[in-house]
Amino acid sequence: MAAKEKEKEKEKDEISFEAAMERLETIVGKLESGDVPLETAIELFQEGMKLSQLCGSKLDQVERKIEMLIESENGLQRKPFAPANEDRGD
Repeated sequence: MAAKEKEKEKEKDEISFEAAMERLETIVGKLESGDVPLETAIELFQEGMKLSQLCGSKLDQVERKIEMLIESENGLQRKPFAPANEDRGD
């Protein structure tokens, strides 16, 4: 049974960001409707939290890879991506 759980975790890691967001939107819709039994709602909530963490992790990975090109006096220069709040000093 532990092998099945590891396999499920591996599948969730391999899910695309877009697929995870679609599933998360579906879960949110079901929870917002209020037409699901409490036990099902809890299971959906747990799945949604895992998907949310997965999406956040994928965004963090992408953010680290992104580089912005800025124009300088010496031509184009690479600059690491800085989130909007860090860029403004907020």
